[in-house]
Amino acid sequence: MLKDNTKYGIVLGFLAPFIGMFGFYLWKFKVYPLMDFIKSLAVQKSILTSMVTFSLLANAIVFTIFINTDKDHTAKGIFISTCVWAVAAIILKFVY
Repeated sequence: MLKDNTKYGIVLGFLAPFIGMFGFYLWKFKVYPLMDFIKSLAVQKSILTSMVTFSLLANAIVFTIFINTDKDHTAKGIFISTCVWAVAAIILKFVY
């Protein structure tokens, strides 16, 4: 049962990118052990920013699902957390 409240959307919006990050690992780097991949994130910032950007696609998918099912409050929470993730990605791009 999909709930329709903003707090639920914020939680989903913060968790979905982690699924996207894991999907990015499986898509691009599955031949490497997970720990080696994590270590390479610290060395090559282009991989890190690409992964964060790709992970926001997971939020876009979840957001679309909740908009299409008329769960507007949940979609609002997902949008809020997507904005936080996007700001973090921009800061990461310029600072790191």
